[in-house]
Amino acid sequence: MEAAAPKRTIVAAMGANVAIAATKFVAAAFTGSSAMLSKGIHSLVNSGNGLLLLWGFRRSQRPADVRHPFGHGKELYFWTLIVAIMVFAVGGGTSMYEGISHLAHPNSLRNPLWNYLVLGLAMVFEGYSWTVAVRKFRGIQQGQGVWRAIHTSKDPTIFTVLFEDSAALIGLLVSMMGVFLGHQLENPYLDGVASLVIVGLLAVVAVLLAYEIKELLVGESAAEEVMAHIRAVTETDPVVEWLMPPLTMHLGPHDILLNLQIKFREKPSAAEIGAAVDRIEKNLRSRDPDNKRIFIEAESLSASGPREAPRSLE
Repeated sequence: MEAAAPKRTIVAAMGANVAIAATKFVAAAFTGSSAMLSKGIHSLVNSGNGLLLLWGFRRSQRPADVRHPFGHGKELYFWTLIVAIMVFAVGGGTSMYEGISHLAHPNSLRNPLWNYLVLGLAMVFEGYSWTVAVRKFRGIQQGQGVWRAIHTSKDPTIFTVLFEDSAALIGLLVSMMGVFLGHQLENPYLDGVASLVIVGLLAVVAVLLAYEIKELLVGESAAEEVMAHIRAVTETDPVVEWLMPPLTMHLGPHDILLNLQIKFREKPSAAEIGAAVDRIEKNLRSRDPDNKRIFIEAESLSASGPREAPRSLE
């Protein structure tokens, strides 16, 4: 289920974007709308971004090998970063070119009814994709605010699709306003202005995506509630005296590397330490299956008495 859900979200977004891009390009050809052409390019770029996300998802599922002993989970983060670059460079760049070209050489809209029909259909398709993304996002939100949930999410496919679909819906409204006002006021420049507004929108989305993905690429720790579970499970074990602050890093959306340094109570036998380590690992994995790679450094206290526990690094 964990693997299938992000793929369904991506495929739904791709299907919607392909349909939208086709209708927008047809409408742009009939009407000469710069904003419509920009939105068509935006939808085409989003379709290509879906392929990149699927490629990254597939690559991240490869098993560990000699050169990559911890697996390939972070490939998903890398390809999502490429998507952010594509949104800014290709989507924003082409929209800027179209907008500036239209301002330099404005053309009156022809058959604006085409624009309204296509924008209406595009909102239906995009709304479906957005609904799928929102439903999946609410599954990870768990009572958090939107920005907090985005910041704590370890699966970039979810908030990437949500960002793109939200930007697309806002862009559709901007395009409709540009077409409507340009036609009603007989001012073709407004259509080019709409394209430039879309550029700004895509730039904001790209920067937000790049910022969130950068945190995952450089090695973001597990969420606060996961850290609390780790401490609770470990510190409540009967032979544990105290532990150093746990060190965690996400190697993928559902793959946590966990390093624990534990001080055991005075004079436990080797068998007791071994049993405790096995028990702690089992309890950690049963509490949170994402704890896939657990490394425990065990050390017993000396007979002279317990040393002072180190201060928390948090």
